[in-house]
Amino acid sequence: MALDPVYAATAIEAAIAAGRIQRRYFRQGIEIRKKGPIDLVTVADLEVERSFRQLIGARFPSHVVLGEEGSAVAAPDGPAAPAPRYRWIIDPIDGTTNFAHGLALFCVSIALEVDGRLEVGVVYDPIADELFTAERGEGARLNGVRLRVSGQASLIDALLVTGFPYTIAQRRQRQVDVFGAFLGQTRGVRRLGSAALDLCYVAAGRFDGFWEEDLHVWDIAAAVLVIEEAGGKVTDFHNAPVDLFRGQIVASNGLVHEAMRGIILDGRDGTAL
Repeated sequence: MALDPVYAATAIEAAIAAGRIQRRYFRQGIEIRKKGPIDLVTVADLEVERSFRQLIGARFPSHVVLGEEGSAVAAPDGPAAPAPRYRWIIDPIDGTTNFAHGLALFCVSIALEVDGRLEVGVVYDPIADELFTAERGEGARLNGVRLRVSGQASLIDALLVTGFPYTIAQRRQRQVDVFGAFLGQTRGVRRLGSAALDLCYVAAGRFDGFWEEDLHVWDIAAAVLVIEEAGGKVTDFHNAPVDLFRGQIVASNGLVHEAMRGIILDGRDGTAL
């Protein structure tokens, strides 16, 4: 049965509203707090999520919201209980470090799960005014124009993107080994600081592949659906379906996927998380 279009419309409405908040605070010298040694939160993160929770609470009072900055109904790093029928997942600013430093590479990421399956994904970059949207079975779009992953089949000609997690200090050498291996076997590797945008850029064909580990569900939920609906492939490092709560992900145009996985596993020396 087709999903009620009100849900996608709500996600888009909320993303655009979040973008207005982000633009209002961007480069305004706002207070920045630390959640960890290098993990930041700003007043803009908090306001975006608070506004989103108010919208969903008023419009769909039985729905659950899982967000980075608010109290979660499931543990951030693993589902504590079966997912509720309708669960919204929001990262109010994906790329908070960029935002806090005045770098114009950040977005809001909003996904909707229905019965544990991603059905709607919206990622909005308010500075570039790029709205990435996806509905299951309906394809992915950028500002209304259909998206398709690249056709690059050769890894040596591929441009990849990745990120280092906030836990980089704990496993620095392994992360650097994988990064270095890719540098020698691709056209190049970029690190932009927003996993959601990284994935959407793969969906748009700007990059050919992305990998990272130790991500949170709100970092990737919306963009995973965008890239799948754009014809891309998303798995964990061992080619199993991606577990949003485990945070280990390889995403690509599908053509360079196996080559990417081989380099990742070789660079990690086969060590499982």
